[in-house]
Amino acid sequence: MLVVRRYDRRVPRPHPTWIVAPLSLILGFGVADLTGVRPLGGVVLFLAALWCGLEWRRERGLPVALLLVAVYLLAFGLSHPLGKQVGTWPSVFAVSAIVGGVIYAVMKRHPRTAL
Repeated sequence: MLVVRRYDRRVPRPHPTWIVAPLSLILGFGVADLTGVRPLGGVVLFLAALWCGLEWRRERGLPVALLLVAVYLLAFGLSHPLGKQVGTWPSVFAVSAIVGGVIYAVMKRHPRTAL
């Protein structure tokens, strides 16, 4: 007997914030670098951090969301002095990889958010 499973639209699906957050760091820097308007890159970072933070709060609660937003902001801040040592783009890629790894590790502990 063939069983057909239907997707229930009432159950929210988890979003891959472990991909969105690090890519937003790269995109935000790219926008600021290409346009020469740093606040424009900041808008990209703010919107991404807001969206990811709301997703983390929905999936794991406020303490985890605050922790991951702090990791995101700390990585952004650390990319500046690191950029003076290794170059701007390598610094952005390095902190983005770290952010993605931390978010993946934290979010995969919850079975509903693992991809």
